[in-house]
Formats: sequence, C-alpha cells, structure tokens
Amino acid sequence: MLPPYVSRELVAERLLLIFPEGTPNRVYCTRELAASTVFAMLYIGAVERSSTRLGPVHVYRMTDLQAQDESEEGRLSYRSNLRKKSFEIPGKRWYADNTREPIRDETLREGLVAVGAVMEDREVPTTSGKPRYALKSDLAALFNPALQGSVLESAILKWQEEHLNKGALARVSLMRLGAVDKEGVMVHFPNGETRTLSYGPSSMISRAVVEVFAKSFLERPAVLWLSESSNKVAMQDLRMASTIGLDIEAQKNLPDLILVDLGPTDPLIVFVEVVATDGAVTARRQDALFELTDKGGFKRSQVAFVTAYADRESAGFKKTVTGLAWGSFAWFMSEPDKIFMLRDGVGRLSGLSQLLAD
Repeated sequence: MLPPYVSRELVAERLLLIFPEGTPNRVYCTRELAASTVFAMLYIGAVERSSTRLGPVHVYRMTDLQAQDESEEGRLSYRSNLRKKSFEIPGKRWYADNTREPIRDETLREGLVAVGAVMEDREVPTTSGKPRYALKSDLAALFNPALQGSVLESAILKWQEEHLNKGALARVSLMRLGAVDKEGVMVHFPNGETRTLSYGPSSMISRAVVEVFAKSFLERPAVLWLSESSNKVAMQDLRMASTIGLDIEAQKNLPDLILVDLGPTDPLIVFVEVVATDGAVTARRQDALFELTDKGGFKRSQVAFVTAYADRESAGFKKTVTGLAWGSFAWFMSEPDKIFMLRDGVGRLSGLSQLLAD
C-alpha cells in the first residue's frame, strides 16, 4: 500500500523539525531538494519494507501537476511508467537532468543516508542504474498528515533519540542551549563570578567558550577580558588587562575574549574571537594582537589565537574559514571536545607522520 499522500510543503516543514540546528550536514537534509526527494519517495511508496526503490530520476522528472495528483492510480502510474519513453508527465519538470548528481551525492548519500533516514539497497549492484533508495519506515511515519501537535513532537523526539548518534544528539542539544532564556545569557567564570550578557548568538558562543572551552583546553583557566557588542568594555576587565601589561583600547584591536592559562610556568594568553556572522582571527587581527603582547613583554610562544563558532555548518564559519590566520585555532560549540588547528608548516616533508603522532 502507498503511504498517505502528503504535499511537498508539509514535507519541507517537518524536515526542519526532524533535523534541527546541529544535525550533521543539516542543509542536505532540509533544503528544497531534500523535501523534493522525500516527497517523491512517499509519492511512489519507496519505503523500507516495500519492494519499491527510488532513483534520482523520480525526483527531477516530477512536476507540480503530477505532484498534485493524489490518486492512487496517478501515483502508481508515475512509479511504473516513468522510464517508458511514451509516458507523458504533465507540466514543467522540477529539475533538469544534471540535478542527478546533487540528489544522489549530497541529498541522499551525504545527507539522508548518513543520518539514518534513508536506506540504500545493497542488493542493487553499485554499477547498476536501477533505483536503490527507500525511506526508513519509522521516519516515513513522521510525515503522516494525521500526526499533529504534541503527538507529532513526541514522535519526532523519539525518532531523534533512536536514530541520531550520540555525537549528533550532543550537537543538537548544545545548539539549543539558552533558547528559553530571552532576558540574558549568564556566564559562570572559573573563579565563581558571574556576568549576564545580552541575549544573542554571540553571547551564547561566548558563554560556551568560558564554561566549556576554557575548562577543556586550559589547565588553570581565568577570564582576563570579556566584551560584548552592547557593552564593549567592562572596567574590571580593563584594569585586569592593564595589570599584566596589556594596553587594550576600547575601540581598537578589541578581542571578544581574553583567557589566560595559569597552569604552565609561563602563563598562556589566549585571544578569542567569537563569530556568529563575522569577525574571525585573520592574519591582520593576529598581527595587531601580537603588537599588544609584544608591548607587554610576552613571548609569542605564550600567545594563542582561537576563533569560536556555533557549528561547522554555521554561516559564520563558511563565510570566514578561508580568512583564518595560520597558526590559529578554530573551536565549535557543537563539538566541544575537538579543536581545529591551522598548522603553520612542518620541519620536513615527512612531517605529516609527525603530526599524526603528536
């Protein structure tokens, strides 16, 4: 039997709920092409426990007129006759033939298959052009139009808990942090003090840097400086920075955070730029901040630079990654135990083995 008919618009709405912010390769699972692919699967009945399978052709040859035909006869006819040269599909195609690759490689293999939403039939030879994809049965059930409200929410949550791996669930949870508190973002400093920042994505990342990053990557962390867009300078930070020889001007070369690691014999100064949309540690910013530490008498080996983002798939990371300074780090709130390093060269050509051994 065919699944209940559902429109592509409803599919698109539910994909955004099923795959929230933080889901790996979320864009491949939620964009229009993904909605078209899932719609086509449901339309022809390409669901796990059936014998029907979907190929990219079922997606790119679909039209609005065909998609509006809710009848079982129309759906079965599209499924059975699509490959016949004599079969006429009313209306204008959704996509051109060359959309085959993004449907197969991005939407399916890197998106829906990777997160466990779609199965790939292994009995179909890899060299075969036969359809091979089907929607997992429990995911297909989430698109039943009869599911609404709290019942739908519970079903989606249950699916996420059972099918998204621990890493993905952790990313989703971290991306949701603070979503209920619109009054402000309270940051707990390592010394027990607190400060409330104005609500916003940059403040959320700043809090994660102080409460999560600092504890994970520094031995004895302390916050030397914390600024935000609505209050660039806190006087206690200005005094603290001055006591160790950092002359920071409020409107010039101002970092978002300065952390210090008091664990090593020579304290490590960590400049952190928080990126929600822009403002990464570029080579120019790195040089400007080195001027501050040079003036304060710090060796450059005592200085580190970190750009902090919400997630690897965030718009801010994609916009700024090409400008990140060599010798700096990138850290992602959604993957708190990992760090991205832009290594500035190695001693010899076989240095890759050295890097792997470090």
